Amino acid sequence: MTTTTDLLSTEPAAPPPLGGVGFARWCWRQLTSMRVALILLFLLAIAAIPGSVLPQRGTDPIRVSDWIEGNPTWGPILDRLGFFDVYAAPWFAAVYLLLFVSVIGCVLPRTRLHWRALRSAPPAAPRRLDRMPEHRTWDSTASADVILDRAYDDLKARRWRVARGDGWVSAEKGYWRETGNLLFHAALIALLIAVGYGALFGWRGNVIVREGSGFSDTLTQYDAWGGGRLVDPASLPPFAFTLDDFRVEFERGDAQRGAPRLFEADLTLWPAPGDPAEPVVVRVNEPLSVDGAKVFLVGHGYAPVLRLTDALGRVVHDEGVVFLPQDGNLTSTGVLKAPDATPSIGIEGLFLPTAAVDDVRGPHSTFPEADDPAVFLSAWAGDLGLDSGVPQSVYALDTEGMTQLGIEALRPGDSWALPGGNGTVEFVGLTRWASFQIAHDPGKEPALISAMVALAGLMMSLFIQRRRVWVRASASASGATVVSVAGLARSDEADLAPEVDAVVVALNEGSGKA
Repeated sequence: MTTTTDLLSTEPAAPPPLGGVGFARWCWRQLTSMRVALILLFLLAIAAIPGSVLPQRGTDPIRVSDWIEGNPTWGPILDRLGFFDVYAAPWFAAVYLLLFVSVIGCVLPRTRLHWRALRSAPPAAPRRLDRMPEHRTWDSTASADVILDRAYDDLKARRWRVARGDGWVSAEKGYWRETGNLLFHAALIALLIAVGYGALFGWRGNVIVREGSGFSDTLTQYDAWGGGRLVDPASLPPFAFTLDDFRVEFERGDAQRGAPRLFEADLTLWPAPGDPAEPVVVRVNEPLSVDGAKVFLVGHGYAPVLRLTDALGRVVHDEGVVFLPQDGNLTSTGVLKAPDATPSIGIEGLFLPTAAVDDVRGPHSTFPEADDPAVFLSAWAGDLGLDSGVPQSVYALDTEGMTQLGIEALRPGDSWALPGGNGTVEFVGLTRWASFQIAHDPGKEPALISAMVALAGLMMSLFIQRRRVWVRASASASGATVVSVAGLARSDEADLAPEVDAVVVALNEGSGKA
């Protein structure tokens, strides 16, 4: 029996339990809401930051190893969390897939509702048009049917969707706004698919090639290579090329001194085994395209030719050594390792295209062209550590356990007798090298098209305004026709006054106005 105390109780009743189906429906509604989609998009942007800041194992495994070794505390922790392989990490894939599902779940219901709106007539005119933000009312000498016919024809001629009822005309315009909104979201879905497809089936690698040397598109030829999870390295296109000549010219005027003005490489290309050779030129922003892969020219530097003779009189090295630029004037560092020499020799070098030495900066280059080249060498003897099983960079020398033989500066043609009768080093001459990035990204073109479509849809949703106009006409007790025109916008920024005034002008043409 219900008592008065029960009726007067102010405690809210407990909500009924959701149950499994209800909880799943609630989760789905939360996931497909705009708020959650924006949060996931923000999280995806944050999750991509480590992939840009930290070296990635797929593109530069040596730098990853060096980073972890140089940060013994945080390195292993970040490695276990997948920060050195971000785009393949489970947490990045989870955010990516959740955003994908969220956008799809948001777009599909809205597409269904928009399709129904496109097929339905504009809504009937409200009874009280004077409650609308923009409205006009006046008495006319024309009959109600004439007014409504004139309103229908005028709005139809101005490409409004028009419906007519008993004593009213309804018109609506701006359906392309929602179409653009849906197009933007659909293009975003396509963009996510294209990026995912490119990540799975795309690959890219970097290689440094000296003048006179060649490259074959096999995994072992790359200095660094990274491929998608579904890429078979054995399926790389079997092309090859040699770097015949590399040309670069630098600005010598005061304005932008040292900036490259010419930057191109002459290659001899073999598109496939057995194909005839083809001369090609690769420039910056003008890559070579061959069998679905693109060869980009991304960098250049010098490779001083060093001839190393060991203590037994054997020439153990006689070719260019790649030196990596350290500044805009191509002050460069490089390493020569000769494990077959007697004894094993390691040389660290500093190459200066236009050499200068002062008390503040020490040896440095004053211009990137080889106007006055010199190389400063530091020679070491001992175990190079190549048999330890630990991977080493070809551009760094581990001098632990080695003995320094001396330091010397050489000009082209000079030679240096290593102390202790350990051999000689001669600076024979100078060649150049060029670095190439070779990439295959099957998702790039679909991603570009999707981005363009998304931009078009966004512009449509921003600049097209959804609005409605209604006209009512009825006879008054005095015999005149009372005409009411009103407008309603679906967004706050729309200016309805010109639209309503245009209808008023059209209705009063050829008729009197009391």
